[in-house]
Amino acid sequence: MKTKTLLAALALTLTPALASAECAFGQHKQAASCQAGSTWDAETGTCVAQPTG
Repeated sequence: MKTKTLLAALALTLTPALASAECAFGQHKQAASCQAGSTWDAETGTCVAQPTG
């Protein structure tokens, strides 16, 4: 009985840690927000000024 209780407690303890660790392994991309008059340049990974004309 002690072994089952210990395994259940261990599983309940590790479940949140494993669930949050899943986010670190996926390829998640966050949308960048640039100031008005600028756009996101994916190649350089920075905001660049929009050409006006």
